[in-house]
Amino acid sequence: MTPAAQLAQGLSTLGIALSAPAQQKLLAYATLLAKWNRTYRLTAMSDPALAVSHHLLDSLALLPFVEAPPLLDVGSGGGMPGIPLAIARPDLPVVLLDSSSKKAAFLQQVAIELGLGNIAVHCGRVEAYRPTTGFAAITARAFSHLAEFVQLSRHLLAEDGHWLAMKGVWPQDEIADLPAGVRVDGVHRLAVPGVEGERHLVVMSIGHAGNSGDS
Repeated sequence: MTPAAQLAQGLSTLGIALSAPAQQKLLAYATLLAKWNRTYRLTAMSDPALAVSHHLLDSLALLPFVEAPPLLDVGSGGGMPGIPLAIARPDLPVVLLDSSSKKAAFLQQVAIELGLGNIAVHCGRVEAYRPTTGFAAITARAFSHLAEFVQLSRHLLAEDGHWLAMKGVWPQDEIADLPAGVRVDGVHRLAVPGVEGERHLVVMSIGHAGNSGDS
């Protein structure tokens, strides 16, 4: 199956409707990622055959949980999930943040080459980032422990905003270690076409501490 067919089939399975130009941009992004990854080690998964399932579809599985703008992608690395979300939602302002100048350069190049005017790139540490307004959604994929993630980015969350943390297996121990004042609104099992391992999305907000079940 070609990458284009794999993407179209995966989007159908996820119930996501994207235009042909958007799908073409997603595939172009995957091509750029594979090209730069050979030199800059942007992502640990270097097999191009897995790019559609493990990078594009895995990121887009968050789409139903992204509501109000803007969105901040912390530790964006190779641009997941921020770039696929920005391609799928051109109306959504997305800031990609990474402390690596090489990764930030890649992210900026992708935004330029693909004409993604809704993307801004910030190179720096999340705890030092001080934008003028907060974010309605803060995402992260494979970025540290949940407690560290929310503590480092808490000052960036807008009122009524949500953290969207991508994890593998259900992170019960990490949830138990969350600081007081952080509420778990849901732990959602994500069925990503082509990804065999468990995938979960932990949705959190500022409120009374407490745990929530799977859905």
